[in-house]
Amino acid sequence: MPRKAAVKTKTIYYATGRRKNATAKVRLITGKGNILINNRPFHEYLCRKSCELIIKQPLELTKNLSKFDIVAITHGGGISGQAGAIRHGISRALVNFDPELRLMLRKAGFLTRDPRMKERKKYGRKRARKSFQWTKR
Repeated sequence: MPRKAAVKTKTIYYATGRRKNATAKVRLITGKGNILINNRPFHEYLCRKSCELIIKQPLELTKNLSKFDIVAITHGGGISGQAGAIRHGISRALVNFDPELRLMLRKAGFLTRDPRMKERKKYGRKRARKSFQWTKR
């Protein structure tokens, strides 16, 4: 009689993070701590140590760094905006995983969305606020 193999299911927690014009769809998968951003390793995608530290902050705070694999899809904004969006998404996914972490993440400011956006260009001006050079004669 053949033996049945034990099937190990992976639990996935989804969340969306935003900062400025950047959006990140984040999946927390039970695993070993690998981080992929747009199908690339995070240190290859971000290129800045400060952005790598930003992404790891909620995981280090909650002591879940080696507990989850993270897969993030980002678009819009720049590199640091995307890093902030990923941090926001990871924090929200951690709250889905364990609602008791909410207070800790809220105190650290990781659940607050950064609302700053680029101001739109106004007519009669070069950019949002800069006007054309004024000449007297």
